[in-house]
Amino acid sequence: MIFRYSGYDKSGAETKGTIECADEGDAAQKLQNRGVFVTSIAEASGKEAAPIVSKKRSGRSVGPKYVAMMARELSVLVSTGTTVVDSLAAIERQATEERWRSIVHDVRTRVEQGTQLHEALGAHSGTFDAVFRSLVAAGESSGNLDEMLGRLAKITRRQMAARASVVGAMIYPTLLITVATIVLTLMMIFVLPRFEGLFETLGADLPSTTKLLMGVSDGLRGYWWAILPGVVVLGVCAVLYLKTPKGQRFLGSVAVRAPQFGKIVRSLSTARLTRLLGMLLESRVSMIDALTLTRQSMSNHHYADLLTAAEDAVTRGESISDAFTRSDLIAPSTCEAIRNGEQSGKLSVVLVSVAEYLDEENDATMRSLGSVIEPLIMMLLGVIVGFVAVSMFLPLFDLTASAGSRGGSP
Repeated sequence: MIFRYSGYDKSGAETKGTIECADEGDAAQKLQNRGVFVTSIAEASGKEAAPIVSKKRSGRSVGPKYVAMMARELSVLVSTGTTVVDSLAAIERQATEERWRSIVHDVRTRVEQGTQLHEALGAHSGTFDAVFRSLVAAGESSGNLDEMLGRLAKITRRQMAARASVVGAMIYPTLLITVATIVLTLMMIFVLPRFEGLFETLGADLPSTTKLLMGVSDGLRGYWWAILPGVVVLGVCAVLYLKTPKGQRFLGSVAVRAPQFGKIVRSLSTARLTRLLGMLLESRVSMIDALTLTRQSMSNHHYADLLTAAEDAVTRGESISDAFTRSDLIAPSTCEAIRNGEQSGKLSVVLVSVAEYLDEENDATMRSLGSVIEPLIMMLLGVIVGFVAVSMFLPLFDLTASAGSRGGSP
């Protein structure tokens, strides 16, 4: 049954809305538990009883920057005594992206009907993940929603910063490789054939490297109609494969085990794991639930399997540090810090501290990564371009040398 109510919240502000309960007594009790002093409550009738919110869930999610912005703004507004409904209404009014505005509108409408905020966010699970909703629920139950939203904003911004640092470090090398590949391909197709005609006219004896490049050039020009579609089909198949569970596992294995690069991936993943687990434990979430939620948020299956092993260890009465120690995904120093945190009863504080330390280390690593990769790529491109240039001009040098020797002979 749908009941329409009016009353005052904890800050003394007037509030009204609808709530769905079995009877009027349950509705009043539920509102009282939420801190609403009810002045009037009655069953809605006719059109009022019809659900205001569409039951259709959002099919598309939005970027994490919107989620971080929402958490930060909600934290500020709620901390000043603004109701959640009014806070959501303010965020909705200033939203410029249509999909994001519709999501906020739907969440606001659900909260107006009496749904708790974390339940309203659950209607858009593609945008608000399980960890986000669980922390919001913990904030609602403890009465520290503004503080919890501030933590969520910090977590989301940190994840965005880590992703941006990785993307930023790879943009320039990727651009260099792409441009170099295009230039070399154009040289093979349009420039090398001119040299080939010159060599045939002069009757030069071509070195093996020059013959190799000429063969590649002939193959590109003669079979471009098969090579180009083949490259496109191969790329599409690779993308589709990497989207499958098996492809995700393969990509995760390559990322974790790759020389040098794997160390960076492990450090970034460990920082995410410890940050989320520490925040959940600080929010009074049980150890098993915290491990489960953290596992659901990990995209790499190696870390998901590690957290599953940690869940089993905790169920058997063991510590999570024992499960982490048996894996090479977590650095020994991190395992030791977690063990000390368990023994001292300050595991959540230690996990957050470890995450902050790893974040600082990862930021420094990503800043220096570009300065290391770029010279290596430039050297590699220089070697390739030099090989092509020498292979093309070497026959001309041989002809010039032989002509000079014939001209100098008596």
